[in-house]
Amino acid sequence: MTVAPLVKQQFIVGPIVNATLFISAATIGTAGAIMVGLVPSVISLSVGLLPPVLAPVIPFIMISNALLVSVFAIFRKRNFFLGIVAASVVKYLFLYATSSMVISLLLKKEVASSVAQMMSWPQLVTALAGGVLAWVFLRGAKRI
Repeated sequence: MTVAPLVKQQFIVGPIVNATLFISAATIGTAGAIMVGLVPSVISLSVGLLPPVLAPVIPFIMISNALLVSVFAIFRKRNFFLGIVAASVVKYLFLYATSSMVISLLLKKEVASSVAQMMSWPQLVTALAGGVLAWVFLRGAKRI
């Protein structure tokens, strides 16, 4: 997962990172998975996937990863896919709301909307895709 951000494509990196978070939650537990979720944002910023102006959003990305892991851990006990959907929606809503506020405070309006786009619906899509990848991996590894 630490090399995934080097690809610099959100629709490749996002599912890989989210799959890793889901897999980590299922295999090493919530606390370990939260620790894993702290790394990708810093790498994404350092390799240019995240524009430097988004540096103030990194703590919110880290929190959104922790929310993804925590919500998934709660709901997957009932149903794995319910866990994926609930966690993905919570991550998306949190990240979209917080990043929109931070971005609107820091950037010019015309720049803010294009940057905010990156933190909107693609977050939901990449989290859901990561959940499906995690399910395929865990199923193949006979962990679910």
